Amino acid sequence: MKIANSITDLIGNTPIVKLNRLPEAGSADVYVKLEFQNPGGSVKDRIANAMIEDAEQSGALKQGDTIIEPTSGNTGIGLAMVAAAKGYRAIFVMPETMSLERRKLLQAYGAELVLTPGPDGMKGAIAKADELAKEHGYFVPQQFHNPANPAIHERTTGPEIVEAFGKDGLDAFIAGVGTGGTVTGAGHVLKKNYPDIKIYALEPEESAVLSGDTPSPHKIQGIGAGFVPDTLDTKVYDGILKVSSEDALETAREVAKKEGILVGISSGATIFAALNLAKELGAGKKVLAIVASNGERYLSTALYNFE
Repeated sequence: MKIANSITDLIGNTPIVKLNRLPEAGSADVYVKLEFQNPGGSVKDRIANAMIEDAEQSGALKQGDTIIEPTSGNTGIGLAMVAAAKGYRAIFVMPETMSLERRKLLQAYGAELVLTPGPDGMKGAIAKADELAKEHGYFVPQQFHNPANPAIHERTTGPEIVEAFGKDGLDAFIAGVGTGGTVTGAGHVLKKNYPDIKIYALEPEESAVLSGDTPSPHKIQGIGAGFVPDTLDTKVYDGILKVSSEDALETAREVAKKEGILVGISSGATIFAALNLAKELGAGKKVLAIVASNGERYLSTALYNFE
């Protein structure tokens, strides 16, 4: 085992594990890539580090600068970790309705928080971050627009999957769409290596914007932003899978109880979709789903309400 020079060197090369007890008899094999094994606890560590390194290389970010980003979730945590490791000041703008554990996690990394009115949602947070960035000259990574986002998945996530499955290949790949960076970047690599693979973008059933529906509230944190992001290549996927918030929550609970893997809500959605797709494909086929984050991050949400 190599000794790393920085916590950022440990991002990526996440493990893939087979699900043994949840898939029905006669189904395809179902595998999950555990992105919560990244040091900041989610898939977003990849893009956080990539966006900051890209900005450093282009000269858009230099020592002494401040990073600001409107975020309610894992991208903020990844950025806070990378900013701490590299010595940048970090400010995150989020709606005041976001969970206390989220806020504390960001503050633990030394980040500053600016809270915006809850009813204004993420649009209010984005507007406030833009206002502060213009006023003070802060750097905004802009995860929904930054090409470094899908590029890092093309450079790391996709090749990691190909290395794991080798010449035997893979029949289907499922990733939830928040920014769309994972399905876009990894999808391009998988298509090149496995011409017959089917790539699926996953979104909340209640807010199926990719399918042409109108944005609506849902409980699957981290996906279903309510618009089609610039970082999503809509030509890379072969189909869109829709999963309800209830099915996502229930599956996440089942994965913990039956596979011993504690996953977040969006991972419950990707696994629900993978199990159903595995039934359709049948024995001898292989399906891989992305597990974006760990269930510990959602202990105060509806996911784990044991009362």
